[in-house]
Amino acid sequence: GADGIDPSLRDAAHAQLSFGKMVWPHLLARAMLCEQIYRAAAILVGTPYHRI
Repeated sequence: GADGIDPSLRDAAHAQLSFGKMVWPHLLARAMLCEQIYRAAAILVGTPYHRI
């Protein structure tokens, strides 16, 4: 919701993922996560992702 995740849910989680202290719309957060996974995979296999 607008106030973020309930503290009890946060405490029960095994891991947390954060894009900073800002609250992002769900669809934008998904796109940001996909881009970061793609970027990491591209760098790991040696493609020039950041030099295009």
